[in-house]
Amino acid sequence: MGAFAGLLETLEQRLDRLVVLFEQHDGVHVSSFRRGREACRLPRPPVLKRRPVVVQLIGHRVEGAASGEEAGVSLQRQDHVVGDLTVAGHRRRGPGPPVVCVHGAGVSSRELLPLVEVLGERHDTWAIDLPGFGASGKPDRPLTLPALADVVAAWVEEAGLERPCLLGVSFGCQVVVDVAVRHPEAAAALVLAGPTVDPRGRSPWRLAGQWLRNAPGESPRMMPLNVADYRDAGLRMVLAAFGESIRDRVEDKLPLVTVPALVIRGARDRMVPQAWAEEVTRLLPYGRLAVMDGLPHMTPYRHPRRVAGTVAAFLSEVAV
Repeated sequence: MGAFAGLLETLEQRLDRLVVLFEQHDGVHVSSFRRGREACRLPRPPVLKRRPVVVQLIGHRVEGAASGEEAGVSLQRQDHVVGDLTVAGHRRRGPGPPVVCVHGAGVSSRELLPLVEVLGERHDTWAIDLPGFGASGKPDRPLTLPALADVVAAWVEEAGLERPCLLGVSFGCQVVVDVAVRHPEAAAALVLAGPTVDPRGRSPWRLAGQWLRNAPGESPRMMPLNVADYRDAGLRMVLAAFGESIRDRVEDKLPLVTVPALVIRGARDRMVPQAWAEEVTRLLPYGRLAVMDGLPHMTPYRHPRRVAGTVAAFLSEVAV
């Protein structure tokens, strides 16, 4: 954890430069981040209490974000209360069985809305904001990975979804694997898009290096979106999420996943080596791998239609 605290000043200086750049060129307003050693201290998973469901239907439009996306469809906003937190969901109500998408570390569901729009043509598709991120409630302290998994499982129940497919992106893959292991009844299938973290990259410096090498291949709109999400969450929440990602030995849990699972890797992903994607697939009892030519780490954002087609075909094959 000390390594994270040592990175704080450098990260803030780098991000401040990005803020200036984006404010000048993209109109993205990003304020400075808090910093301190308390950023990396995590609580134990909370006890989840049942509360009445709160549902908001707020139409909003998804703007064009990446190649392959067709903008202009209104999504619904539906929030559900889990324990003491409101968990925000964004939905396109399609005809097929439900798919719930979980975002990566430090960001929000905004990176998944293009996929929700396209996959929602075929499936009842959701993207949720994990507690502390996006439009969801802010806990007093960052949640651990097991706590996040418990929240997702409780949210699925509160939303009235019967064993949806859980689709994780990056750190979201680790969250949905934890859900599948801790709550086997919660999901009928998993999709792991860009599963992290390769054991050889489990240090703050290596992870930062992978992220920087991968960034040029992403959509030019990805970086401003991420920085805005980091601003909204605050550095404490962001670093805690990355800390959970690095500490998690997901390889020990993959053999315990009892449902069909699809691993998706972009062929130009600099954060998920091909060997690691193959190892993840091998460790899954019912795993299969799809490699997408020309795509970086954030495949659902860079080309949501290709990813949606691959996911829909997989779910059709496994009868979800």
